[in-house]
Amino acid sequence: MKIGFIGGGVMAEAIITGILDSELDAQVSVGEPVAVRRDALAKYNGLHVTSSNEEAIAGADIVVLAIKPQQFDSVAESLSDVIQEQQTVLSIMAGVKMHSIGLKLNHRRLIRVMPNTPMQVRQGISAWTVTDEVPEEVVKFTGAMLGELGDELKFSDERYVDISTALSASGPAYVFLFIESLADAGVKLGLPVHVARHLARQTVLGSAALAKETGKHPAELRNMVTSPGGTTAAGLHALEEGAFRAVVTNAVEAAFLRGEELSEGK
Repeated sequence: MKIGFIGGGVMAEAIITGILDSELDAQVSVGEPVAVRRDALAKYNGLHVTSSNEEAIAGADIVVLAIKPQQFDSVAESLSDVIQEQQTVLSIMAGVKMHSIGLKLNHRRLIRVMPNTPMQVRQGISAWTVTDEVPEEVVKFTGAMLGELGDELKFSDERYVDISTALSASGPAYVFLFIESLADAGVKLGLPVHVARHLARQTVLGSAALAKETGKHPAELRNMVTSPGGTTAAGLHALEEGAFRAVVTNAVEAAFLRGEELSEGK
């Protein structure tokens, strides 16, 4: 499978390295206008790097739009007459719906993927959907490719991808803020900074692993930690007083609404 990337940013690099490190049968090229980024990508064996988007996608089976939503209009204008009918366009742009991509590129073979940054360490999760025109072999390859980068969930309803953008794509930022806050609290109480950060990181990592491995409802796992009148109960009470659940819900909803604004070009 030949894959041509338009844009060579952090997320594109994570996907590219996942492909190159896997046993997938793929040839990869990337078009990147920024020289510093081209130099950074040139270190990877088996990757063709160019400043020309047209050169990067020439002969590609899959054309990956790894650009910011705000850049799409100008990129689409330059590519609408270049992309071939037999090519599949795969977008990782946040908030840009397949209808808009199809209209601006005059193209129907489309895949929309919403990945997240933990794919940089092969622990990501990607929500994705496809149009009916995408060949089955390309659909299977995409699933395998995303599986190399962590987990993946394919949806028939594109709205689920929009919601996933707010939850799992933006979610790592919420988790990092939580880790930072846990560590800061430990430092405030007297722990050395490096110890507090280590405890916070491993606590979140281990908790997520426990939830995944056991498959138990988070409430059940929470109750397992919470003794009546104990320290955890006191801490949870403080979180509830601070409307912790509502704040998290509001954050996801705000991210979702911003994604809807991006889809309208705002």
